[in-house]
Amino acid sequence: MNTISRFPFFRAKYGSDLLIDVVELKYARRFLRTETVHTLVYYDITLITEGEGCFSIDEDTGMVKPGDVIFSRPGEIRCWDIRTIRNGYALIFEEEFLLSFFNDPEFLGRLCCFRPGRIFSRCTLRESIYGRILSLMMDIQKEIATLSRKDDHLLRALLYEALILLDRSYQQEIPLLPDQATGSNPYVNRFLNLVNQYYKQEHQVEFYASQLCITTKHLSRRVKETTGKSAKKIIQERILTEAKRLLRYTDLSVAEIAETLSYENDSYFIRFFRLNSGVTPHQYRHHYKA
Repeated sequence: MNTISRFPFFRAKYGSDLLIDVVELKYARRFLRTETVHTLVYYDITLITEGEGCFSIDEDTGMVKPGDVIFSRPGEIRCWDIRTIRNGYALIFEEEFLLSFFNDPEFLGRLCCFRPGRIFSRCTLRESIYGRILSLMMDIQKEIATLSRKDDHLLRALLYEALILLDRSYQQEIPLLPDQATGSNPYVNRFLNLVNQYYKQEHQVEFYASQLCITTKHLSRRVKETTGKSAKKIIQERILTEAKRLLRYTDLSVAEIAETLSYENDSYFIRFFRLNSGVTPHQYRHHYKA
Protein backbone atom coordinates (compact mmCIF):
# COMPACT_ATOMS: atom_id res chain seq x y z
CA MET A 1 0.00 0.00 0.00
CA ASN A 2 1.32 3.45 -0.92
CA THR A 3 -1.02 5.34 1.39
CA ILE A 4 -2.28 4.80 4.92
CA SER A 5 -6.05 4.84 5.34
CA ARG A 6 -7.08 8.20 6.78
CA PHE A 7 -10.36 8.69 8.62
CA PRO A 8 -11.81 12.22 8.76
CA PHE A 9 -14.19 13.52 11.41
CA PHE A 10 -17.84 12.97 10.44
CA ARG A 11 -18.86 16.58 11.03
CA ALA A 12 -22.42 16.28 9.75
CA LYS A 13 -23.33 13.13 11.71
CA TYR A 14 -25.78 15.07 13.89
CA GLY A 15 -26.93 17.47 11.21
CA SER A 16 -24.42 20.22 12.03
CA ASP A 17 -20.70 20.72 12.56
CA LEU A 18 -20.40 19.08 15.98
CA LEU A 19 -16.71 18.34 16.55
CA ILE A 20 -17.04 15.88 19.43
CA ASP A 21 -18.48 12.38 19.65
CA VAL A 22 -18.37 9.14 21.64
CA VAL A 23 -18.29 5.95 19.55
CA GLU A 24 -18.61 2.35 20.76
CA LEU A 25 -15.76 0.18 19.48
CA LYS A 26 -18.09 -2.69 18.61
CA TYR A 27 -19.60 -0.43 15.94
CA ALA A 28 -16.29 1.08 14.83
CA ARG A 29 -14.73 -2.36 14.28
CA ARG A 30 -16.69 -2.94 11.09
CA PHE A 31 -14.93 -0.02 9.40
CA LEU A 32 -11.52 -1.48 10.28
CA ARG A 33 -11.89 -4.98 8.89
CA THR A 34 -10.01 -3.99 5.73
CA GLU A 35 -8.36 -0.84 7.12
CA THR A 36 -6.60 -2.22 10.21
CA VAL A 37 -3.67 0.19 9.84
CA HIS A 38 -5.05 3.72 9.75
CA THR A 39 -4.62 7.30 10.90
CA LEU A 40 -7.10 9.86 12.21
CA VAL A 41 -7.37 13.59 11.58
CA TYR A 42 -8.68 14.20 15.11
CA TYR A 43 -7.81 13.42 18.74
CA ASP A 44 -8.94 10.04 20.08
CA ILE A 45 -9.20 8.67 23.63
CA THR A 46 -10.07 4.96 23.56
CA LEU A 47 -11.24 3.29 26.78
CA ILE A 48 -11.20 -0.52 26.70
CA THR A 49 -14.16 -2.19 28.45
CA GLU A 50 -14.24 -5.74 27.03
CA GLY A 51 -11.56 -8.08 25.71
CA GLU A 52 -7.78 -7.95 25.45
CA GLY A 53 -5.41 -7.54 22.55
CA CYS A 54 -2.61 -5.67 20.86
CA PHE A 55 -2.92 -1.93 20.26
CA SER A 56 -0.25 0.13 18.45
CA ILE A 57 0.28 3.87 18.19
CA ASP A 58 3.26 4.43 15.89
CA GLU A 59 6.09 2.38 17.45
CA ASP A 60 4.45 2.02 20.87
CA THR A 61 2.92 -1.47 20.77
CA GLY A 62 1.51 -3.35 23.73
CA MET A 63 -1.30 -5.46 25.10
CA VAL A 64 -4.37 -3.66 26.44
CA LYS A 65 -7.19 -4.86 28.68
CA PRO A 66 -10.34 -3.46 30.32
CA GLY A 67 -9.47 -0.32 32.26
CA ASP A 68 -6.72 0.72 29.85
CA VAL A 69 -6.99 3.97 27.94
CA ILE A 70 -5.12 4.81 24.71
CA PHE A 71 -4.39 8.35 23.50
CA SER A 72 -3.75 9.26 19.86
CA ARG A 73 -3.03 12.58 18.20
CA PRO A 74 -4.00 13.52 14.63
CA GLY A 75 -1.68 11.84 12.13
CA GLU A 76 -0.38 9.05 14.36
CA ILE A 77 -0.53 5.54 12.92
CA ARG A 78 -2.92 3.22 14.72
CA CYS A 79 -3.46 -0.53 14.54
CA TRP A 80 -5.46 -2.73 16.92
CA ASP A 81 -6.66 -6.29 17.13
CA ILE A 82 -10.36 -6.07 16.31
CA ARG A 83 -10.77 -9.83 16.84
CA THR A 84 -10.00 -9.87 20.56
CA ILE A 85 -10.65 -6.27 21.71
CA ARG A 86 -14.41 -6.64 21.79
CA ASN A 87 -15.67 -3.31 23.04
CA GLY A 88 -14.94 0.04 24.56
CA TYR A 89 -15.61 3.71 23.94
CA ALA A 90 -13.73 6.22 21.83
CA LEU A 91 -14.05 9.86 22.86
CA ILE A 92 -13.11 11.79 19.73
CA PHE A 93 -12.84 15.52 19.11
CA GLU A 94 -11.13 18.12 16.98
CA GLU A 95 -8.91 20.76 18.53
CA GLU A 96 -11.16 23.43 17.07
CA PHE A 97 -13.94 22.31 19.42
CA LEU A 98 -11.91 23.47 22.42
CA LEU A 99 -10.22 26.47 20.82
CA SER A 100 -13.54 27.98 19.77
CA PHE A 101 -14.22 28.67 23.45
CA PHE A 102 -11.04 28.35 25.54
CA ASN A 103 -8.58 31.13 24.82
CA ASP A 104 -5.61 28.81 25.34
CA PRO A 105 -4.12 27.48 22.08
CA GLU A 106 -1.39 25.63 24.02
CA PHE A 107 -3.78 23.63 26.24
CA LEU A 108 -3.61 20.30 24.40
CA GLY A 109 0.14 20.67 23.88
CA ARG A 110 0.64 20.83 27.65
CA LEU A 111 -1.20 17.57 28.31
CA CYS A 112 1.44 14.87 28.76
CA CYS A 113 -0.87 12.20 27.34
CA PHE A 114 -1.00 14.06 24.02
CA ARG A 115 2.48 15.59 23.95
CA PRO A 116 4.35 15.16 20.64
CA GLY A 117 7.16 12.65 20.98
CA ARG A 118 5.78 10.95 24.10
CA ILE A 119 7.12 7.42 24.58
CA PHE A 120 3.94 5.84 25.94
CA SER A 121 0.49 6.33 24.43
CA ARG A 122 -1.55 4.45 27.03
CA CYS A 123 -2.07 3.99 30.76
CA THR A 124 -4.18 1.91 33.15
CA LEU A 125 -6.85 3.73 35.14
CA ARG A 126 -7.54 3.14 38.81
CA GLU A 127 -11.02 1.74 39.42
CA SER A 128 -12.42 5.02 40.75
CA ILE A 129 -11.07 7.03 37.79
CA TYR A 130 -12.21 4.36 35.32
CA GLY A 131 -15.76 4.71 36.63
CA ARG A 132 -15.64 8.50 36.44
CA ILE A 133 -14.25 8.56 32.87
CA LEU A 134 -16.84 6.02 31.72
CA SER A 135 -19.56 8.14 33.34
CA LEU A 136 -18.27 11.29 31.60
CA MET A 137 -18.34 9.50 28.24
CA MET A 138 -21.92 8.40 28.87
CA ASP A 139 -22.84 11.97 29.85
CA ILE A 140 -21.33 13.27 26.62
CA GLN A 141 -23.31 10.69 24.64
CA LYS A 142 -26.55 11.72 26.37
CA GLU A 143 -25.88 15.42 25.89
CA ILE A 144 -25.19 14.93 22.17
CA ALA A 145 -28.44 12.98 21.82
CA THR A 146 -30.45 15.91 23.19
CA LEU A 147 -28.20 18.72 21.96
CA SER A 148 -29.37 22.15 20.96
CA ARG A 149 -26.78 24.61 19.66
CA LYS A 150 -26.81 26.68 22.84
CA ASP A 151 -25.62 23.68 24.89
CA ASP A 152 -22.15 23.27 23.32
CA HIS A 153 -20.55 24.72 26.45
CA LEU A 154 -21.64 21.78 28.59
CA LEU A 155 -19.99 19.37 26.17
CA ARG A 156 -16.78 21.38 26.36
CA ALA A 157 -16.93 21.33 30.16
CA LEU A 158 -17.38 17.54 30.20
CA LEU A 159 -14.50 17.08 27.74
CA TYR A 160 -12.29 19.45 29.73
CA GLU A 161 -12.92 17.48 32.95
CA ALA A 162 -12.17 14.19 31.20
CA LEU A 163 -8.90 15.54 29.75
CA ILE A 164 -7.67 16.86 33.10
CA LEU A 165 -8.51 13.64 34.98
CA LEU A 166 -6.94 11.47 32.29
CA ASP A 167 -3.76 13.53 32.14
CA ARG A 168 -3.39 13.31 35.92
CA SER A 169 -3.75 9.53 35.73
CA TYR A 170 -1.22 9.39 32.90
CA GLN A 171 1.33 11.41 34.87
CA GLN A 172 0.83 9.29 38.00
CA GLU A 173 1.59 6.10 36.07
CA ILE A 174 4.25 7.47 33.72
CA PRO A 175 6.71 9.89 35.40
CA LEU A 176 7.80 12.82 33.25
CA LEU A 177 11.12 12.60 31.48
CA PRO A 178 13.27 15.75 31.38
CA ASP A 179 12.31 16.42 27.76
CA GLN A 180 8.61 16.31 28.63
CA ALA A 181 8.66 19.07 31.25
CA THR A 182 7.76 21.89 28.85
CA GLY A 183 4.62 23.15 30.54
CA SER A 184 6.30 26.20 32.10
CA ASN A 185 7.84 27.44 28.85
CA PRO A 186 5.37 28.73 26.24
CA TYR A 187 8.13 29.24 23.65
CA VAL A 188 9.04 25.56 23.81
CA ASN A 189 5.42 24.45 23.59
CA ARG A 190 4.87 26.65 20.55
CA PHE A 191 8.12 25.42 19.01
CA LEU A 192 7.01 21.78 19.40
CA ASN A 193 3.66 22.55 17.80
CA LEU A 194 5.32 24.38 14.91
CA VAL A 195 7.72 21.49 14.33
CA ASN A 196 4.76 19.11 14.20
CA GLN A 197 3.15 21.37 11.61
CA TYR A 198 6.09 22.19 9.32
CA TYR A 199 8.72 19.44 9.78
CA LYS A 200 8.22 18.01 6.28
CA GLN A 201 9.20 21.26 4.60
CA GLU A 202 11.31 23.11 7.18
CA HIS A 203 14.36 21.40 8.67
CA GLN A 204 16.27 24.43 9.99
CA VAL A 205 16.03 26.01 13.45
CA GLU A 206 16.12 29.48 11.86
CA PHE A 207 12.67 29.03 10.36
CA TYR A 208 11.06 28.20 13.72
CA ALA A 209 12.84 31.06 15.48
CA SER A 210 11.49 33.49 12.88
CA GLN A 211 7.96 32.14 13.39
CA LEU A 212 8.32 32.81 17.12
CA CYS A 213 9.88 36.25 16.54
CA ILE A 214 12.99 35.42 18.58
CA THR A 215 16.60 34.78 17.63
CA THR A 216 17.88 31.32 16.78
CA LYS A 217 20.28 31.50 19.72
CA HIS A 218 17.47 32.41 22.12
CA LEU A 219 15.24 29.58 20.89
CA SER A 220 18.07 27.06 21.06
CA ARG A 221 18.90 28.05 24.61
CA ARG A 222 15.26 27.85 25.76
CA VAL A 223 14.75 24.44 24.17
CA LYS A 224 17.99 23.05 25.58
CA GLU A 225 17.25 24.32 29.10
CA THR A 226 13.72 22.89 29.07
CA THR A 227 14.11 19.57 27.25
CA GLY A 228 17.79 18.73 27.52
CA LYS A 229 17.88 18.41 23.73
CA SER A 230 18.91 20.84 21.03
CA ALA A 231 16.24 22.39 18.83
CA LYS A 232 17.90 20.75 15.85
CA LYS A 233 17.67 17.34 17.51
CA ILE A 234 13.93 17.74 18.14
CA ILE A 235 13.35 18.62 14.47
CA GLN A 236 15.39 15.59 13.41
CA GLU A 237 13.46 13.29 15.75
CA ARG A 238 10.16 14.43 14.26
CA ILE A 239 11.42 13.82 10.72
CA LEU A 240 12.73 10.41 11.77
CA THR A 241 9.36 9.44 13.29
CA GLU A 242 7.56 10.21 10.04
CA ALA A 243 10.21 8.40 7.99
CA LYS A 244 9.73 5.29 10.14
CA ARG A 245 5.95 5.49 9.72
CA LEU A 246 6.26 5.60 5.95
CA LEU A 247 8.82 2.80 5.83
CA ARG A 248 6.80 0.58 8.12
CA TYR A 249 3.27 1.13 6.86
CA THR A 250 3.57 2.02 3.17
CA ASP A 251 5.31 0.68 0.08
CA LEU A 252 6.68 4.07 -0.94
CA SER A 253 10.23 3.82 -2.22
CA VAL A 254 13.08 5.37 -0.25
CA ALA A 255 13.39 8.01 -2.97
CA GLU A 256 9.67 8.84 -2.68
CA ILE A 257 9.94 9.12 1.10
CA ALA A 258 12.97 11.39 0.72
CA GLU A 259 10.96 13.63 -1.61
CA THR A 260 7.98 13.65 0.79
CA LEU A 261 10.31 14.87 3.55
CA SER A 262 11.89 17.55 1.30
CA TYR A 263 15.34 16.01 0.89
CA GLU A 264 17.16 16.97 -2.30
CA ASN A 265 17.91 13.33 -3.08
CA ASP A 266 17.68 9.95 -1.44
CA SER A 267 21.41 9.87 -0.62
CA TYR A 268 21.01 12.76 1.85
CA PHE A 269 17.97 11.09 3.35
CA ILE A 270 19.68 7.70 3.70
CA ARG A 271 22.64 9.36 5.43
CA PHE A 272 20.32 11.23 7.80
CA PHE A 273 18.33 8.08 8.63
CA ARG A 274 21.42 5.97 9.30
CA LEU A 275 23.04 8.62 11.53
CA ASN A 276 19.88 8.99 13.63
CA SER A 277 18.67 5.39 13.81
CA GLY A 278 21.78 3.27 13.40
CA VAL A 279 20.40 1.40 10.38
CA THR A 280 19.60 2.24 6.77
CA PRO A 281 16.01 2.79 5.62
CA HIS A 282 16.11 -0.54 3.76
CA GLN A 283 17.32 -2.38 6.88
CA TYR A 284 14.59 -0.77 9.02
CA ARG A 285 11.86 -1.67 6.51
CA HIS A 286 13.12 -5.23 6.14
CA HIS A 287 13.06 -5.72 9.93
CA TYR A 288 9.43 -4.63 10.30
CA LYS A 289 8.14 -6.26 7.14
CA ALA A 290 9.70 -9.51 8.31
